[in-house]
Amino acid sequence: MRPMRLLLLFFTLLASATIAFAAEEAPDALAKRTTDEVLTIIRQNSEIKHDKAKLYPLIDAKILPHFDFAHMTRLAVGRHWSEAKPEQQQTLTKEFRTLLVRTYSTALTTYKNQKVVFKPLHMAEGQTDVTVRTESIQAGEKPAPINYTMEKTDNGWKVYDVVVDNVSLITTYRGTFGSEIRKNGVDGLIKMLQQKNQTAGSEKE
Repeated sequence: MRPMRLLLLFFTLLASATIAFAAEEAPDALAKRTTDEVLTIIRQNSEIKHDKAKLYPLIDAKILPHFDFAHMTRLAVGRHWSEAKPEQQQTLTKEFRTLLVRTYSTALTTYKNQKVVFKPLHMAEGQTDVTVRTESIQAGEKPAPINYTMEKTDNGWKVYDVVVDNVSLITTYRGTFGSEIRKNGVDGLIKMLQQKNQTAGSEKE
């Protein structure tokens, strides 16, 4: 599968591993329990996938609260993060979050009943950083490994990176972001993200 297709597949399956993680329940156990429920909702409400006016609020309310966007943005910007002023950091986080909402909503329209298989999680007592390993199974195609990197925070488990077929979401963006900052500075990256989001938002719903 091509990298972009794998990235879209990651967003399609994201919901299955990002429901709120209870402190008393292991991340993989909760992810397994919620997978069927989330994917069933998608199957039974297929029209939602094509109505962004309903899809955006759904993603924003149900999925994204379980991500640490400040951490994700900081990692994606990399060493250039310290060059950004506090207000620039806030804007970058906001625009990166919006970008992922747009991308995820687009990916949902490609969902084709993939099956998700969870691998055993080896987590030591008191461990606060884990990787939940899964495979996406699509008939006629090679299984695609999708690994969710999570950390335990004061607000529960949060996703801060996803690796799809050995391609890290954060690393992929870091290359693009770093290149833009080197050419046009932090403000240039902010402008690029804003333009991408505005373009996606202006598309026909």
